[in-house]
Amino acid sequence: MSEALLPAIEIETAADPDAAVIWMHGLGDDGRGWSEVVPMLGLPAGLRVRFLFPHAPVMPVSINNGMRMRAWYDIRQADFNERADLEGVRHSQALVAALQAREIARGIEASRMVLAGFSQGGAIALYAGIRYGARLAGIVGLSTYLVDAENAVAEASAANRDVPIFLAHGTQDPVIHYAWAGHSRDVLQAGGWPVEWHSYAMEHSAVPEELAAAGRFLTTVLAPG
Repeated sequence: MSEALLPAIEIETAADPDAAVIWMHGLGDDGRGWSEVVPMLGLPAGLRVRFLFPHAPVMPVSINNGMRMRAWYDIRQADFNERADLEGVRHSQALVAALQAREIARGIEASRMVLAGFSQGGAIALYAGIRYGARLAGIVGLSTYLVDAENAVAEASAANRDVPIFLAHGTQDPVIHYAWAGHSRDVLQAGGWPVEWHSYAMEHSAVPEELAAAGRFLTTVLAPG
């Protein structure tokens, strides 16, 4: 299993963590930038969390003229329905599952685990999270959308058929349009998932109040007992 593990930045909020958050970055980024958000989440001192910020594999990305960069999947067109390479999405799903398995081996129960991500990373968090075989604590998706939305309900695992989901999006996002995010939210809510939805007057980015809201969500779903 260790050979398949993605490199990741690890931050523990306290000794002997009993919860884990695996947080995936966006296209062309890496885990370093998002690792800086941990203090902005405002988590209570008693919450013992190990954050993992993995670096996606380097691959050519079609929409960027085949330029090689860190990506969770190829993007073929700037169109909602044709955007994601599903084979690549499933490959990243397996990479994330390997990280989850390692956390379980280190003593973290699946029910104390959250998948989170921004943009492409958020798409992977949603795709992998609702399909994961054991119950998770929650899913966080920032400035993202639901890949393969038409199959989400049918392919969701029984364990995570109603897992809590936090979604936040910028009303002026030119990369992943606000309407796409709204459609993803509607699909999830219609499918029975409890979605906590936030919108902000921003583009394809994150703002402090959004991160504070995400921190409150993490505090709720990871509260001991």
